[in-house]
Amino acid sequence: MTTATIHQYVPKAAAQKPDVPIRHMDFQFDPKDLDDTFFRNTELASAYFEALSIFLTFGEDLVIDTARYHRQFVKDPELKRLVTALIGQEAIHSKMHNEFNDVLAKHRFPVPLYRFLADKVFEHGFKKLSNRMQLSLMAGIEHFTAVLAEYMMKHEEIFYESQDEKQRALWMWHMLEESEHKDIAYDVFQELSGDYGLRMRGFALAAFTIIFLIPVSASLIPVMRKPRNLLSPRYWNDVRRSLGLLAGPKDGVYGSTIKHLLDYTRRDFHPSDHDTTAYLEYYKEKLLNPETGLLAPYMTKEFVPGKRA
Repeated sequence: MTTATIHQYVPKAAAQKPDVPIRHMDFQFDPKDLDDTFFRNTELASAYFEALSIFLTFGEDLVIDTARYHRQFVKDPELKRLVTALIGQEAIHSKMHNEFNDVLAKHRFPVPLYRFLADKVFEHGFKKLSNRMQLSLMAGIEHFTAVLAEYMMKHEEIFYESQDEKQRALWMWHMLEESEHKDIAYDVFQELSGDYGLRMRGFALAAFTIIFLIPVSASLIPVMRKPRNLLSPRYWNDVRRSLGLLAGPKDGVYGSTIKHLLDYTRRDFHPSDHDTTAYLEYYKEKLLNPETGLLAPYMTKEFVPGKRA
């Protein structure tokens, strides 16, 4: 992409998006309240999200570092302000998931081991990539989290099949904010690069991480926690059900969203092509209402960085 073309790019995030607030949270997770089968009363499918929570902290730190480095090159002032909001939201995500992961560790989840492995993957793998490739990977990761957030928005009932309110609040808060900032990383990539081949390489690497690396890691968690599961018919029934919940073509998390995921491969793709405005309005009221919102007891501060008077 030529320099002239780069400067002609109009970031849709900056042009159309509402404010992206940074919300400080304090969930005060308690190990005795943890539901370790939170996702639809399953062991394996729940383990996927538990492994995701561990890897997310490293992915979010990569997004923060990449966004912070590239922010200095962004020409559009409103997009630059939104990058600051993206960094802020992701920083709080990383902090809260680390606190949640500490609780998982108290329930015999192999959190220290997975933190060690994730650290090696990111430090000796992803962080060794060129800045251009890290920018593409950041945009790819944010696409996957946006698709996951939209799926969860459309399946609200999932969050209410468990009595674990704090875990519900954690995931619904994360869902809301991933949808709020879903196009910022993409717009930064388009403004600073726009190279389609590079975008596809970042997408492939993000897909490898989220659809292969994390599921393989997750598959070991139920057996590491309870070795007897290997000989339990009940657990193997759980495996079959979990695979359907994650990969089933009708309602599976990734099986039913494959078209949305692959939409990223269109040359003219933009995250805003998938409009979640109505869902955001619904969930902001449901989650953030000062009197009735699920997040109200846990939110300690909210502000919009660089907000103009």
